[in-house]
Amino acid sequence: MTAPTITAPQLALARNAAEAALGVLPTSRPLVAADPIAATADALTEGQAVTARFSGAASGEVVVVVGQDLADALRESPLGELDLTAAVRPALEAAARVFGPVVLDPGVVMEPQVALSALAAKDDAVAVPLVEGNQIRAVLALALNPWPTGDGGGGGVARREPAGPAAVQLRGGLDMLQDVEMEVSAELGRTRMSVRELLSLTPGAIVELDRAAGSPADLLVNGRLIARGEVVVVDENFGIRVTDIVSPGAERE
Repeated sequence: MTAPTITAPQLALARNAAEAALGVLPTSRPLVAADPIAATADALTEGQAVTARFSGAASGEVVVVVGQDLADALRESPLGELDLTAAVRPALEAAARVFGPVVLDPGVVMEPQVALSALAAKDDAVAVPLVEGNQIRAVLALALNPWPTGDGGGGGVARREPAGPAAVQLRGGLDMLQDVEMEVSAELGRTRMSVRELLSLTPGAIVELDRAAGSPADLLVNGRLIARGEVVVVDENFGIRVTDIVSPGAERE
């Protein structure tokens, strides 16, 4: 069985997608997109992969494999363990949108070889190594059904100029996590109730919390207290005016 032929337009589109992803991919190293190749399971075996399907102007699947440095930075963040999918999703979206308006499914974290092997089994799957010098540090892989022509004559596919080494800034430590979106919640107080008390709740019942009236509310990220503040109203919505930043590791009062 012969391997499918990957056309020049497909390679060009894959490179465009990789360069778009690089602009929003958290990384501790300056990376550039290398020449696209046929996707293989061993394109990058260390790190973590996030894969997602998309549909709309084009339909297919996109995989981003990131190095172990990003996976470790997310796991050991001062804010607690962060979600790899949330960190990589902007890169997945940027790559998929090169093919036009699309809707991206929620990403799934996989081992790199598993994700790349599943993609490589599809016809015309392309991988773009993201390299530092001659070292592959990350990979973007794509499989579309069908691929657009990519000849600039239509299809809504945007062409991008190569990013180049100078376009990607060196990022390390906490800085590489700054663009990761996180869910922030505010907490007025807590209480403990028995199952009997919970089942007896009715509309109009009042639940007393462990916080005095006028006390500051807690601001939490990933369930971890990061600040306290006053409850305010902003354009008919509740908000928090931060009055105190809680030091990392500080216990709840």
